[in-house]
Amino acid sequence: MNQPVEEKPVEFSKFYRILNAAKEGEEGKSEELESILKQYEASEESESPLHQLGQIFLYVGLMELYKYSGTKDIQAIGLLDKESWDQLAEQNKADLPPLLANTMIRYSQTNKLSKKISAKWGIAKRKVDNNIMQMARYITEGIIDSLE
Repeated sequence: MNQPVEEKPVEFSKFYRILNAAKEGEEGKSEELESILKQYEASEESESPLHQLGQIFLYVGLMELYKYSGTKDIQAIGLLDKESWDQLAEQNKADLPPLLANTMIRYSQTNKLSKKISAKWGIAKRKVDNNIMQMARYITEGIIDSLE
């Protein structure tokens, strides 16, 4: 019988500090950010089911941000003004926050994340399903806050 997974609060403050440092142009932080994103894409070192979901969503969110802005230069993205963001919203036919959250949700469905994560951690699939929208919002807010 599977033991219940002990859930620590899921937070990514270290990731957001590195994202902010990269945005501010701190030496070596862009490379560190890319290295973390590669780890999060694989999500093999996560601490819990929700932590794994959050890591994957951070990866998906940043990839969508790069696509949306047309650059992987996080420092350049951080320098965009309101007019530039408005132009990007027009070009992309979407505002960034709902686009990021919806991309994460679609990614979770397309890649059957609930099934994969629940199998890995030995928990009910619905427990992961029940957290997808909330996690997508949480990660989207963190990314947007880091860009401001």
